[in-house]
Amino acid sequence: MRSLILCLLALTVPLAAQTPAHEAIRQRIGSFPGTVTLYAKNLDTGKTIGMGESDPVRTASTIKLPVMLAVFDAVAQGKNKWTEMLTVTRAENVSGSGVIGSELSDGVRLPVRDVLNLMMVLSDNTATNMLIERFSAEAVNTYLDKLGIRSTRLMRKVRGDGNNLKSPSGWSEAGRLPENAKFGLGKSTPKDMVTILERLEKGEIVSPEASKEMLAIMKRCQDDTGVRRKLNEYSIYNKTGALDALRSDVALVRSKSGARVAMAITVEGIPVVDYTPENPGSILIADIAKILVETLAVK
Repeated sequence: MRSLILCLLALTVPLAAQTPAHEAIRQRIGSFPGTVTLYAKNLDTGKTIGMGESDPVRTASTIKLPVMLAVFDAVAQGKNKWTEMLTVTRAENVSGSGVIGSELSDGVRLPVRDVLNLMMVLSDNTATNMLIERFSAEAVNTYLDKLGIRSTRLMRKVRGDGNNLKSPSGWSEAGRLPENAKFGLGKSTPKDMVTILERLEKGEIVSPEASKEMLAIMKRCQDDTGVRRKLNEYSIYNKTGALDALRSDVALVRSKSGARVAMAITVEGIPVVDYTPENPGSILIADIAKILVETLAVK
């Protein structure tokens, strides 16, 4: 209950400026026993809604978005090629999501572009480890520094789960810091993620062409349990994340009228481990996303 109260107090709007949207979000959170952090911005009007938007959170698979940025930058710099072949190996093969680890044999070779698509569209954990092995976690954080984003860090490779749990490897410097151990794969803030989305929409990451291509990949995300669940009439470009007690979604939402809303929502402290589409955290994200879009998608 204490964490819920702290969340509600963190809404970043003066009391005198409270709107029906803030009350609607409060009511929807209700007695949820965990924490909700979020940030949303209308990229046309500049209007924002925040709740703990600068608080560091576990990223789960949303950290794969910065991995994609760094890969695009490396290719643009001529350090690598999209056609370079990466080999599926037992060392990088982990469970949890995707198809490489469960459906492909060791020794199969895939081009970097296909591996990246699998990481983003299907959230493939083995694909993620293959890219981190090739490009390094440190290179991802170095590129984030180049963007001026220093609260978001990739810590290491994905460990997987169940009987295929791997020992942690592929550490970045940030990942070796004791204070970051609690974040697992990565840490970020809702505000950082919205900043990335806004800069992609402006064509400022790597190049206008690369930014457009990255958004096109995000549009193909196949996880519709969060932001996509109740916004079928909108164009959505997103990356989701899931852990035992966490669900997160980072999304750019475009309305038919042309309004653009970038948002990042994390729900932490889900009391029961549930990897079905009916996870209460996923449903909570869907409901909050709908409130945010209906409030902010007005030019």
